[in-house]
Amino acid sequence: MLLVLVLGLLALPIAAQNRRGPRGRVYTKAEVNDRIKIAENRSDRFIKLLDRALDKSAANGTEREDRINERAKDFEKAMDQLRKEFDNKESYIETKPEMRRVLEVAREINEVMLRRNFRTDVEEE
Repeated sequence: MLLVLVLGLLALPIAAQNRRGPRGRVYTKAEVNDRIKIAENRSDRFIKLLDRALDKSAANGTEREDRINERAKDFEKAMDQLRKEFDNKESYIETKPEMRRVLEVAREINEVMLRRNFRTDVEEE
C-alpha cells in the first residue's frame, strides 16, 4: 500500500537524520535523491490507479470520491514540496518537515484504502 511504499522509500533520509543508517552507514544526498525519485514515480502510478478504481466504484460521482481525490492531490503536492525543498537545500536533513508531511498524507490515504475495497493493483502500488 501507499504508506508502506512511502515509509520504505523515505526511511533512508529519515534514518539519515543522525547521518548514519543501519550498520553505521552514512548516506549521500545522491542516494536520498534516488529514493525520492522512486517514491515520486510509484506515487504517480498509484494516484492514476486510484483514480481509475474510484471511477469504477460505487463512490464514483460522490462526495466521498471527491474527498479521496483531494487527499491524493494533497499527497502529490506534499511530494512536490519535498522535491522542491530537497533540491534547494544543501543538506537533505533540512527536508524533515516535508518528509513528515508526505508520511502524514500517505497515512491518511492508507486508512481510506484499509476501509474500502480497491482493486488489487491499486492496493499493491
